[in-house]
Amino acid sequence: MSLDDLTADVEDAYGDLDSVEFTLDDESRLELAMLQSALEEDDPSALVSRAIHMLFQSTAETGKLDFHLRGRYDVTYDEYLSGMTYDDMAGMGERSGGEEDRRYQF
Repeated sequence: MSLDDLTADVEDAYGDLDSVEFTLDDESRLELAMLQSALEEDDPSALVSRAIHMLFQSTAETGKLDFHLRGRYDVTYDEYLSGMTYDDMAGMGERSGGEEDRRYQF
């Protein structure tokens, strides 16, 4: 798979989220209720949003996001954000040349 495949999958999943409703198990309901009470938050969806942000940040910072993206799409999150792979950034594959081209390759 590729960067284009990842972009298409993210766009498809994003569109599917418009009508998402979550069902919580008893443990999750209790934990959400505890957080609502402790943090004085009236809107449980605000806490769910914060939880998603924290999970995303943790997954990105520990390298797990890149690990899974590399395994499935052969790209990293940075490559997704920039819209090009590291090979594209380095100009690999565009032209073959002499010393000038090799100094940017690792």
